[in-house]
Amino acid sequence: MINNQSTLFKENVNRAKAIILNKEKTINVLDDILILKNINKIKQSFLEIKDNLKNSKNDKIGLLNIDSNGDAIVVNNQLLIKEIDQIVDSITLERTLYYTKRLKKILSEIKTSRINDINLNRWKEYDDIITDSLWVLNRRDNSGAHIGWYWGNFIPQIPNQFLRRYTKSEDWVLDPFLGSGTTLIECKHLGRNGIGIELQDKVANAAVKLIEKEKNTQNIKTSVIIGDSTDLNIKSELSKLGIKSVQLLLMHPPYWDIIKFSNDKRDLSNAKNIQDFLLMLGKVVDNTYDILDRGRYFGLVIGDKYSKGDWIPLGFYCMQEVLKRGYQLKSIIVKNFEETKGKRNQKELWRYRALVGGFYIFKHEYIFLFKKVK
Repeated sequence: MINNQSTLFKENVNRAKAIILNKEKTINVLDDILILKNINKIKQSFLEIKDNLKNSKNDKIGLLNIDSNGDAIVVNNQLLIKEIDQIVDSITLERTLYYTKRLKKILSEIKTSRINDINLNRWKEYDDIITDSLWVLNRRDNSGAHIGWYWGNFIPQIPNQFLRRYTKSEDWVLDPFLGSGTTLIECKHLGRNGIGIELQDKVANAAVKLIEKEKNTQNIKTSVIIGDSTDLNIKSELSKLGIKSVQLLLMHPPYWDIIKFSNDKRDLSNAKNIQDFLLMLGKVVDNTYDILDRGRYFGLVIGDKYSKGDWIPLGFYCMQEVLKRGYQLKSIIVKNFEETKGKRNQKELWRYRALVGGFYIFKHEYIFLFKKVK
């Protein structure tokens, strides 16, 4: 039975590169090595371990012999070999022992923070978690229940990154502009509970069907609410679910009137002017502020727009509206995208328009990361 660490990191270790070790045997072998106090004997022991890992069919040490009732460790094989190579290449006994103790900690101890399940002792395994402020994501993830049917929906990689960085297993996530349900699909995929609010009933009902298609292997709760996020009694809705607060906010509102999503005057895409749009967005930020736990995070995905030849810095206007509410700005992420539905198969036309009009074609949008500090 593979449990504990292997279960916790099943989303983070590339299964094609993973190796499963007998935890008890592995730790015992490392303990035996640590008492050698001889650099040459220690290095020879690790060379034998390395050879054992490369020739798993001839497992002389027994590291790969997993008892059906025992505990196991799932680890990236390439990174494990690198750790062993560093021990073998070390020059002094002091460094050799240090690297050996570090390897034991990597394989036996879990160190996580208050806001996520990332094991900091094995941080090198999370190479697919982005920590740079420029995200180059050329193709949307269409795995699981994700499909790009809804005009203006955001790519699944955004909630995927935020859920893994800023939530723990079974935390609650709120998306006040649910749209096609991308956030809640990722919640089910990653083991987080999710709530989505959608103004249009047809869109909400379609989202529910998609969300239901995503496998729910971790018994996750998701709830789709049809309503207006500017004045919905969200606390009451949370109470129905037996919770008082959420641990992450994700918002992907309309980029004002670039896409008209409905004829409903409550729809932010129907705001008469930029002032009205920002007023409506501010109401959503106000309405969700009290239900987000202090010290937790809020991600806002928004882009700019052109209007009569003028560049409208919509993203930064929205950022200022959030900052007025007392949030702390933690990061501004620029996400590159190669094409949108509106520009698909029209790259040459848009290039011609840009040359004629003296402007630049949008290939980015912003992801503002805020922290609730009060």
